Amino acid sequence: MHIMSKENPFIVGKYLSPEYFCDRDEEIVFLSKQVHNGRNVALISPRRLGKTGLINHFFHQADVQDQFYTFFIDIYATSSLTELVYLLGKAIFEQLKPRATAWRERFLQVVASLRIGFKLDALTGEPTFDIGLGDIQSPEVTLSEIFRYLEEADRPCIVAIDEFQQVAEYVDKNTEALLRTHIQKCKQTLFIFSGSKRHMMTQMFNSPTKPFYQSAMGMTLQPLNRTVYAAFARRLFEQNGRTLAEGVAEQVYDYTEGYTWFMQMLMNELFAITPQGGTCTSDLIIQARTNILQAQDGLYRELMANLSIKQRQLLQAIAREGHVSGLTSAAFIRHHHLPSASSVQSAARPLLENDILTQTDGCYRLYDFFLSQWLAEVY
Repeated sequence: MHIMSKENPFIVGKYLSPEYFCDRDEEIVFLSKQVHNGRNVALISPRRLGKTGLINHFFHQADVQDQFYTFFIDIYATSSLTELVYLLGKAIFEQLKPRATAWRERFLQVVASLRIGFKLDALTGEPTFDIGLGDIQSPEVTLSEIFRYLEEADRPCIVAIDEFQQVAEYVDKNTEALLRTHIQKCKQTLFIFSGSKRHMMTQMFNSPTKPFYQSAMGMTLQPLNRTVYAAFARRLFEQNGRTLAEGVAEQVYDYTEGYTWFMQMLMNELFAITPQGGTCTSDLIIQARTNILQAQDGLYRELMANLSIKQRQLLQAIAREGHVSGLTSAAFIRHHHLPSASSVQSAARPLLENDILTQTDGCYRLYDFFLSQWLAEVY
């Protein structure tokens, strides 16, 4: 008889419960202070550093759950106001679905423009959200109804919009102004605007010419504390019948530069290859990394196949260096036999736009640590 082993406690890409979440106590205190004082927050953090997890953890705090309705939408893949409105309407309805309250019934009354898309489930008789993007005939009208609905709720609401900088690139050029107009009228709805593109987010909230100028308290997320994360990792190993040798978590932290998603991914694999009752030592890190690179091999090859030769050359050169500050310097171009400064610039632009490359304070690196390793070793 096969007995299922305990689930892996190193959660990747989702929020489970406070037990599996590491630290961020100061950040929770900051967010709580802003919300309880009626302030919106602009949270800026590189991708994969844990901002989505932080927001979910904040929403799970007892005082937040007791006093607010909370909604979360990720607009990273959106390109229009219609898509934003669709996601917001869906998130609100899905959150209310389990609550047999008058407020849920009110949703169908107030957000009248979406009523056409609601169907009654044949078995339960419950309304279901069966709306396509094409059902949103006038996104501005629907948006107005949604804001009215939030403002009429029987408790204050907090709406978190992840990758908020996307609205600046929407085909509907007035989206920022439209959202700002609605948001500044809100008396009991608060917003957390989180984004990963620092330059765009800073411009949106700090430029006097932009609609969201000085409309939110700024917050920048830093990597987790190294010592705190190491203690967290050792605890999870011990609670699940394994031992994590001294220094292993610190090595993983340094290897991934403290980027939460990649750190958790590597720890997840280390836990998976450590037998019940066994000890995870540093020599397992190479095996864990190899396993991850092998699992990602097909995806990475497909990604490379869709890039131009100049883009592939540039990525490989950056992967070999790890971090590059002088991307168009003669020394970097000569060392890696790249064509010219102008061709490097034109190759880098789409890589930055598609988040394959990332830039922080003039320093370039590959966004995906594992892709960087794969390129340096395999490609």
